[in-house]
Amino acid sequence: MAIAEVPRFVRADGPDKVTGSGRYAADINLTGQLVAKFRYAGVSHARITKLDTSAASAMPGVFAVLTAADVPDVIYSPVVPDRRLFAKDVVRFEGELVAAVAAVDAATAQAAADAIVVEYEDLPIVDDLEAAMADGSPLVHQDWESYAVTGDTVQRPNVASFSSIEKGDVDAAMANADHVVMSRYVADGCHALPIEPRAVVAQWEGEKVTIWTSTQVPFDARAGVCETLQMPASKVRVIVPHLGGGFGGKCGFHFEAHVAALAKAARRPVKLVFSRQEEMVAPDRRREGMIVDITSGVKADGTLVARSGWIAIDNGAYTADAAFFPQLAAMHVAGPYAMEAVKIEASLVYTNHQPSGSVRAPTAPQACWALESHTDELAAMVGMDPVEFRRANIVDEGIEGAAGQVYGEIGLRRCLDAAVEASAYGDDLPDNEAVGVAISWWPSFPGPSGAYIKIDSDGSGMVITGAQECGTGSVMTLRMLAAKELGMEPEDFQLVYQDTSAAPYDTGATGSQTLLNNGRAVVEGAREVAAQLRDLAADRLEAAPDDIVLASGKAHVSGSPDKAVSIVELAGVAAEGEMLIGKGSGTPPEYPSVSAVCVGDQGLAGWAGPQFACHAVHVRLDRETGVVRVLDVSAAHDSGTIINPVAAHGQVEGGIMMGVGQALTEGTQYGDDAKQRNTGLLEYKLQTAADAPTIHTEFIEIPDPNAGPYGAKGLAEAPNVPTAAAIANGVAKLVGMPVRQLPMTAERVWMTSEGMSS
Repeated sequence: MAIAEVPRFVRADGPDKVTGSGRYAADINLTGQLVAKFRYAGVSHARITKLDTSAASAMPGVFAVLTAADVPDVIYSPVVPDRRLFAKDVVRFEGELVAAVAAVDAATAQAAADAIVVEYEDLPIVDDLEAAMADGSPLVHQDWESYAVTGDTVQRPNVASFSSIEKGDVDAAMANADHVVMSRYVADGCHALPIEPRAVVAQWEGEKVTIWTSTQVPFDARAGVCETLQMPASKVRVIVPHLGGGFGGKCGFHFEAHVAALAKAARRPVKLVFSRQEEMVAPDRRREGMIVDITSGVKADGTLVARSGWIAIDNGAYTADAAFFPQLAAMHVAGPYAMEAVKIEASLVYTNHQPSGSVRAPTAPQACWALESHTDELAAMVGMDPVEFRRANIVDEGIEGAAGQVYGEIGLRRCLDAAVEASAYGDDLPDNEAVGVAISWWPSFPGPSGAYIKIDSDGSGMVITGAQECGTGSVMTLRMLAAKELGMEPEDFQLVYQDTSAAPYDTGATGSQTLLNNGRAVVEGAREVAAQLRDLAADRLEAAPDDIVLASGKAHVSGSPDKAVSIVELAGVAAEGEMLIGKGSGTPPEYPSVSAVCVGDQGLAGWAGPQFACHAVHVRLDRETGVVRVLDVSAAHDSGTIINPVAAHGQVEGGIMMGVGQALTEGTQYGDDAKQRNTGLLEYKLQTAADAPTIHTEFIEIPDPNAGPYGAKGLAEAPNVPTAAAIANGVAKLVGMPVRQLPMTAERVWMTSEGMSS
């Protein structure tokens, strides 16, 4: 469906955002507010031998200086608790917090942070993934065995978690293959980099604290404050004003507790706003670097029979939410292919780099890039067209996947056909242009969520949700669901959201789960209200409740549209007695079972509501410089039922542009001291509107009953997954071999081309 054909409605947050009247966290200003600044480690691995804050505390205008000695000694992080609010004894990456200051203005706060005396004894730097896993390597965490790990997570020295998938006899299957292809691919880490740097404001009223913060996950942020400051949830309120993007970089709990602790110590409100450099160095959510080794066996006719894989993932110094990444990476290296035997092992490896975490589709773009580049190598080995090779080996309805899950009706084959057909694949192109193709998958994440729906006495509606709007439009789409169930218009509904004290629990804007999970809750709550309206209308219209239809703002008797009463009138009647209010919890579907042996899988081997995609990307190469230009992208996605086509198209386009950056320019560069070298936007090249290709999007709509409302699946992360892979396969056609490092910068492309020609 073309975008011009899609019905439009005004997003509830749209006018504030486009007019500039909307407030973000950095816009919050309170009476008596102080400014927070942090003192960072500045070194990658060292023991603290001296920490003296006396000079900073004595400076005029300084109200509070905090270190690890001033807050509860809590070791936290989900799954693998391995860090504290402030460094104690040892610092493990350059952006680790040593101290925090609250002062009357930014200059004073920064001067006080700089006046803190910290002396170190250097410790060995661990920054090579393979060396870190070797016997006898220096340890990033000397006391790793004491960490109170939860869930099905396997730990080893310098390995925060380990996962594996094993199905069938890989050695026997490889021995029976006609060809065996081995590949290695290495991906640099990169950043989420939303336009809005993070900001936090905290204010205490007695023993209660209110925190305004730029987070994607307000309930997680509240939980982090409660855990680290030893407070009950009833004493912590987290409010998110408008959020200026996140892309996963604002998932989890970050600096809310630090600012709250400063505000309590200073007895004044305190505000923190990051600089761009701080945004790139301090948070524990960046895209992880990876090494991927893949070996696949194929028959001469192109039948894929076996795959083994070894994956090392750069965890950085602390684990954040990355404990489940090995399972995700293993699934993506297996890919949406059918084969008799699989053995893939993945390790999350501690280094002295900035911690990794949930950036849009964690591990998937890198793993897909490696796998789909490898897939083109397999096709070349057996002399098949890459698209035909995929058609011969992809999963489909009734076929068992790599982990032993048998799939219902899915749209992967239709996605492959649609994307290729819409592209220039197979056309005669100039010798410096080519089209690369890649397929991908991504799981949906069913989970708990809650919503309230009510109709006020004037007939207007309200959706009260714990869901978080990070720019995707998912929360805005909830109005469409309520309106559909109640026979009203989306504009008839107001939204109350992003406030932990006003709404029921939701996981937050993470894992493409907002519409999937909170959408079910909204539909469930709206149906409760619909039943109440039908009961009221039935009394007034002398009909049975089951015969009442809600449509066009009215309740009418089925088959008799003129025998009707308006919802406004019914709401007025309800206001005199029972209120029109419903609640929904969106009971999540169960995850499918698998037959493979999965170690440390964190429950992710069976995918509920799996999403599928194919991207065909037309690229042009300047052979003299190695510069690659993306000209055109044809994208086809199976994301189940599309509820809001305008938002869905926007998500695909945004995901593709993020994928172009990861493919060609975005990568963190480290020096020998394990410190980042490109922490500004002059050195870290983002894509801009001038780099945007033409994008064609088609949705293959197959409702999934084991997913979200009306059969919808997730969507926001999936478009980011196959883009780099498709670009890589186009570039490989032009240079004659794969570029085995990501990002595929002009220098790396040129050197690959030169290596091939020599």
